[in-house]
Amino acid sequence: MRLPLLLCLLTVIPAWAEEIRLPAQIRMPLWSAGVPDGRGGVDASAKPMVTFHRAPKPDGTVIVVCPGGGYGGLVTDAEGHGIARWLNGHGISAVVLEYRLPAGRSEVPLLDAKRAIRLARHHAAEWGVKTNRVGIVGFSAGGHLAATAATLFDAGDSGATDPVERLGSRPNFAILVYPVITMGPEGHQGSRENLLGKDPGPELLKRFSAERQVTSKTPPVFLAHAVDDRVVDIGNSRSMAAALQSAGVPHALVELPDGDHGLNGYKGASWDRWQRESLEWIRSRLK
Repeated sequence: MRLPLLLCLLTVIPAWAEEIRLPAQIRMPLWSAGVPDGRGGVDASAKPMVTFHRAPKPDGTVIVVCPGGGYGGLVTDAEGHGIARWLNGHGISAVVLEYRLPAGRSEVPLLDAKRAIRLARHHAAEWGVKTNRVGIVGFSAGGHLAATAATLFDAGDSGATDPVERLGSRPNFAILVYPVITMGPEGHQGSRENLLGKDPGPELLKRFSAERQVTSKTPPVFLAHAVDDRVVDIGNSRSMAAALQSAGVPHALVELPDGDHGLNGYKGASWDRWQRESLEWIRSRLK
């Protein structure tokens, strides 16, 4: 009788061991090979990365985190790994995206964001997440990238040799915090020039103005923005909310009373409020 019991235990232990061995953080290249340059070629020198932060007690939700930086840099600590740690504390896993800076190559950040969403779905079983609970959050220019990913998604390429590319890039929800939204005159000039160049044409301006790309298929969106933001005017978030309203897309806009851009250095009542209310909103959407 002892031998069959031992054999049963041996068949179970590897599964336990595999779960225990999965690290809390996994850093990996975003693209396995052939990083696309957005112009039909390959970006040979670029190595965009992602870091998966596994929640200690995961609820099956994973959020791709897009730091800000005006498309000229990446605030990967406070608006990247810091956000991942906060999400982990609430049972939500996170993928911090170190997307490529465009330098006028407008499609490059979007390609990276879409890839990160696909990658989360590809690793869903391994990472303990659900393919229908993949969100995206972004701050400032990272908020623009998240908004773009939420409006310019695709269903994947069923004929792709890379299995990751066969998966859809539509996030199940988006959270936009003091986001750049429009590429029009009321938008953030630095982000616009870094993304689109100094003299973009009307079609490019339209494509990357997220409020002009909203449709009824856009996923639910939560926005938070301080009314006294002197860097990215709250009109950006208000225009996005108006477009979502017109398209019948579920959304929420939290107008924070103060905090300016960055919400008092990522602390204080306004910072705490968007975090608290966004978690409540996620839970209400994913019931």
